[in-house]
Amino acid sequence: MSEVGVTSTGRVVVKVVDLHKYFGSLEVLKGVSLEVHQGDVLTLLGASGSGKTTLLRCINHLEQPNSGEIWVDARPMGFRIDAAGRRRRAREADVNALRMDIGMVFQQFNLWPHMTVLENIVEAPLRVRRWPRRDVHERAMALLEKVGLVDKKDQYPSRLSGGQQQRVAIARALAMQPKVMLFDEPTSSLDPELIGEVLGVMRALAEEGTTMIVVTHEIGFAREVSDRVIFLHNGLIEAQGTPEEVILNPTSERSRQFFSKILH
Repeated sequence: MSEVGVTSTGRVVVKVVDLHKYFGSLEVLKGVSLEVHQGDVLTLLGASGSGKTTLLRCINHLEQPNSGEIWVDARPMGFRIDAAGRRRRAREADVNALRMDIGMVFQQFNLWPHMTVLENIVEAPLRVRRWPRRDVHERAMALLEKVGLVDKKDQYPSRLSGGQQQRVAIARALAMQPKVMLFDEPTSSLDPELIGEVLGVMRALAEEGTTMIVVTHEIGFAREVSDRVIFLHNGLIEAQGTPEEVILNPTSERSRQFFSKILH
């Protein structure tokens, strides 16, 4: 995580250019552009329906944009340029290959219920990355140590609390060694007393320099951890800057209304 107010000099890991997304006749994203540099933590804030989750899902192509471009580590997501310089839709295999560099943590934990904690973590690196089993298991145990769940490695998800399941989900995403981690309101399904343990893991990742894009309603976390904050309203970026600029000193009327309700 770079010092607040200092522009990152790392390479651009995620670049979004003039992104539009419709659901039927409803335009949810109306021309969003942004860049995320290596080691940065970008937090997306805004009211429900502002387009935050849709933007995340477009970045890893769980939703297909109607227009615009997404680049992940300088590679196009969802499209390709042919030999004649024309834009073509990407092959599904190419999309899946690029998705391996994007870790996604959802509101619901999405763990495989028939697998133990350890099995959940090693499954994708073994079957998708095809990394050596010994290396994968060593990294899985190190990740369980990082999220404080080594003693739960042989448990099934149903035996874990919500906070523990979400920490396993974070470890599972990290096991693929992604270039960027996407968090879609990772604490919204948790009881209040369990939120802190998940945010603690995310704080540690930020301190280690993990590149992260986070959708959250945890304003305190956003102020403390973010290098940059984007405030979305009706599918548009209404404000962006440091946490101090966007959260503490909002300039637009809509952002002032939003943060005044949350901070007071």
